[in-house]
Amino acid sequence: MLQILSSPRGRAVEATLVSLDGIGTALPPHELTQDAAVATARRLLAPTYPQFERLVPAFENAGVDRRYCVQPLEWFESDHGWADRGAAYKEGAKALFMQAADRAMRAAGITAPQVDTIVTVSSTGIATPTLEAQAHKEMGFRTDVHRVPVFGLGCAGGVTGLAIAQRLASAHPGQTILMVAVETCSLAFRRDRLSKADIIATVLFGDGAAAAVLRSDTADGAGRVQLGSGQEHLWPDTLPIMGWDVDESGLGVVFDRSIPPFVQENFREALLGMLRAADMSLDDVDRFVCHPGGTKVLEAIEATMDLRPGALDAERDTLRAAGNMSAPTALFVLDRVLQAGQGGQLALCALGPGFTAAMLPIQVGI
Repeated sequence: MLQILSSPRGRAVEATLVSLDGIGTALPPHELTQDAAVATARRLLAPTYPQFERLVPAFENAGVDRRYCVQPLEWFESDHGWADRGAAYKEGAKALFMQAADRAMRAAGITAPQVDTIVTVSSTGIATPTLEAQAHKEMGFRTDVHRVPVFGLGCAGGVTGLAIAQRLASAHPGQTILMVAVETCSLAFRRDRLSKADIIATVLFGDGAAAAVLRSDTADGAGRVQLGSGQEHLWPDTLPIMGWDVDESGLGVVFDRSIPPFVQENFREALLGMLRAADMSLDDVDRFVCHPGGTKVLEAIEATMDLRPGALDAERDTLRAAGNMSAPTALFVLDRVLQAGQGGQLALCALGPGFTAAMLPIQVGI
C-alpha cells in the first residue's frame, strides 16, 4: 500500500507503509540488585578511589533497582583485557540476540526463513563475523539473507536502528526486516581506569537486547503500529559528551556530567526540527517515548518539553527494572507503552554519541 507524503522540500513522494509487527526483549541470566552493586563497587573500587563514598548517593538516587549481566558477579572481581571481554561479548551478546529475535518473530507470527534483511545494532563489543552471522545456522536464517551490522550508535542505537530498518522496508515493498539491538554494557567495567564517568556507568548500565519485525505491504494494507521516517540531529562540537575511549584493556566510558543541562537547554529545539522534517508538529504527538538515559536526563526532557513531572512513567519503570541497557532500552519502553494500550501518535526518542538526538514517528491504531 502506498501513501502520498510531502518531503521536507515540499515535493510529493510515495512512501510504502511500514508496520511494526512484533517486538521481543531479552535479559541475561545474572541479576544484580542495586544494593549488591553498591557493595561490590565499594569493595572493588573504594580502596583505590578515595572519592568513592561521595558518589554512593548516585547509586541510591539513580532510579535503578536492579539490572542484568551476561557474566556472574565474580567475573568483575578480576581484571580483564580485550580477549576476555571479546569472548564474553561474543557468547553473551549472541545468546541475547537469539532470544530477542526469536521472541520478536514469534510475536509477528513469522519464522527465520521469512526474514529478508537483518539489521544488527551493537556498540559494546566487536565480533567479526557479526552477531547475526554467529547466530545464522542455529536460528535458521536463509543463506541469501541480507546483513546490515551497525556499530557506534550507543544509546541512540535502538531508535536509529529501527529507523534504518524502516527505510529498508519502505524501499523494498513486501520484504520482512528484522532489527536487533544488543548491548553488554557491563563488560566495560574497569578497575584500572577510575573516573567519575566510570562510577556513574557502574551506577546505571546493564545488559539486554530488543528486536523488532518490520513489514511493508501487509495483507490488510497496514498493521496496527505504523512507522514513519526517522530523523536525526547532530550538534556540532559535542564529540566529548558521550562515547568510548579505546585502550589496551578495552572500552572506557565517556559520559559527561553536562548531559542533563545540555538536554534541557538544547533538546526541545532539535526535536521540533525533527518533527518538522517528518511533517509533524508538537501538537500531533500524543506521547513521547524516550530512552531513559538516567533519572536526571528524564527530568531534563520533561522540563524542556513542558511535560508534567513523572509523565515518562514507562521510562522510569524500565530504568528501575533493568537499568540503562543503551540501545535496546528505548524498545523496552516502547513495548511497555504498547502493552499498556497507548494509541495515537507516538514519537520514539533517544540521545547518543555524536552528540545526537534521534526521533522516529510511530502511529498506533486503537
